[in-house]
Amino acid sequence: MAGLAIDGSNPDVSLLYDINGLTKSSPGWFDRGMEFVGEYAIMLALVLVVLWCWWSVRRRGSAEDSVAAVAGLLWAPLAAGVALLINIPIREFVGRERPFVDHRGLDVLVAGKTDFSFVSDHATMAMALGAGIFVAHRGFGLAAIGLALIEGFSRVYLGVHYPTDVIGGFALGTAVVLLLAPLAMALLTPLVSAVCRSRRAGLLVRSRAAREADRADAAEAPGTRPLGIPEPRPDDNNLAA
Repeated sequence: MAGLAIDGSNPDVSLLYDINGLTKSSPGWFDRGMEFVGEYAIMLALVLVVLWCWWSVRRRGSAEDSVAAVAGLLWAPLAAGVALLINIPIREFVGRERPFVDHRGLDVLVAGKTDFSFVSDHATMAMALGAGIFVAHRGFGLAAIGLALIEGFSRVYLGVHYPTDVIGGFALGTAVVLLLAPLAMALLTPLVSAVCRSRRAGLLVRSRAAREADRADAAEAPGTRPLGIPEPRPDDNNLAA
């Protein structure tokens, strides 16, 4: 894999120089801003999107909607962690050096990167969070995926990753989220549903106003039953009689 990046005619290398070359005509304050964005700001923004989404889904829709959305939001950071763990052996197996090791003339805006390049941890984690949020809520998820794309661009702009490092990170993060989502949701949804039924801890899943609205709706429609309590079967009624 490392050998693919040495040939200057490689599109991966050409795109690397094109994107990193933007630093030559950009002001210093912009480069410093991109360094902060690529290293910290996007990740912080993704955390804020998760919190904003959580705050929103607690207050809207039905209790079942809130349970499903909160379970999806829990899966997002868990999926990012799983993807990063999977990336550890991938990076060691591929053993691709950072682009500035094999290529001259790059403006490296972040010093001290000595580990292998493929795949990008930042891109992996950002896209895993973005795809995970998308599982919980499409609107917030699209915003998070947009932030992940900016993160990927910034890693190449900073001169610390090849474009294919970023693409590989996007693929890894998305694959972990989507392939393991059925199992994760099957495990997380009952847990979140149980928390939702709790008087105090339930506020983590359903806001106080939404819970009151749920009770009011249940009072107007006595045939409905609380979340997680199954409807009685006709046979059970007959046996009780």
